[in-house]
Amino acid sequence: MKKILFIFGTRPEAIKLVPLINEFNKYPKHFDVKVCITSQHKEMLWQVLDFFGTKPDYNLELMKPNQNLFDITSNGLKKIEEVMYIESPDLVIVQGDTTSTFIGALASFYLKIPVAHIEAGLRSFNKYSPFPEEINRKMVSSLTEFHFPPTKLSAEFLFQEGFRENVFVVGNTVIDALFLTIEKIKKINYSDKFPNIDFNRRTILVTGHRRESFGKPFENICNALAKIAEEYKDINIIYPVHLNPNVQKPVNSILGKIPNVFLIEPQNYTEFIWLMDKSYLILTDSGGIQEEAPSLGKPVLVMREVTERTEGIDAGTAKLLGTEKENIIKNLKLLLDDESEYSKMSNAVNPYGDGKTSEKIVEIIKNKFLNE
Repeated sequence: MKKILFIFGTRPEAIKLVPLINEFNKYPKHFDVKVCITSQHKEMLWQVLDFFGTKPDYNLELMKPNQNLFDITSNGLKKIEEVMYIESPDLVIVQGDTTSTFIGALASFYLKIPVAHIEAGLRSFNKYSPFPEEINRKMVSSLTEFHFPPTKLSAEFLFQEGFRENVFVVGNTVIDALFLTIEKIKKINYSDKFPNIDFNRRTILVTGHRRESFGKPFENICNALAKIAEEYKDINIIYPVHLNPNVQKPVNSILGKIPNVFLIEPQNYTEFIWLMDKSYLILTDSGGIQEEAPSLGKPVLVMREVTERTEGIDAGTAKLLGTEKENIIKNLKLLLDDESEYSKMSNAVNPYGDGKTSEKIVEIIKNKFLNE
């Protein structure tokens, strides 16, 4: 039997790792699964864990008021060291590009424990966008034994950087989680939570939170949304507003009094999936949404200057806009006014997977890791 230690700390990591944890747990004779959360996110992380019934074995409770990247990295590394010495895992699994991902991989390297990196090989080729994620994932690649890129393109980026062994293209576990969630919420109607919103109207769902958009870019985004809301009074704009003051201030001051703009609290994972399913199109700077929304047939407009998820752009499921006001307005109008453009994006094939990624990863680990 091999001991597998999962290390993660944010809601997106939890969403993408829970299906894989569940899959490993199907083989109790082969794998002893342990889960360590850093709680880099708190409430949002537990919403996902509770929904899927995942119980962590360790909670490092890293987050403190006014904490910065130095604090999270140094404090987290020491706490993970303690867990490593208690469990002595045979394999550590991390996901994506967060600070939790990086320190989990670094701690494993210090103790010569092999690392499996889920969602490996994503690159924007701009070390400050997304920040600090781009450099996190590049450093994690250098520490990884088993690379699991979601697409051929992300595998190619790994090859170009010299990582040629144990690279397996498997799709993205976010699609596994999406299908699991859709199945669970089929019988739930969340519209009671939003009594003032008419979901018979076309709805633009908006998310925005990235550091590189703080300041003028966020003002541009909000002013573009205000213009669209004024011109298209028969649509809804729903914006779950991130709690960061750098987001709250411009969003509330520019959009707070517009009748068909609904500024709501950040939603838990299941309610957000329900909102995605009810939406007409999505405007976002999120990475995970670029992967999930195409499986629901929703066009995605990406408010970033660069994206590491170029496969969606190439496949036509997403379009990269940047944060200039006029460009956001132009592309929103195109999808609202032109049915053929909308259909072209909504019917494009999702390049990120078929919902079987977790099964593929566990089978590879079984074959590679148990047959040493």
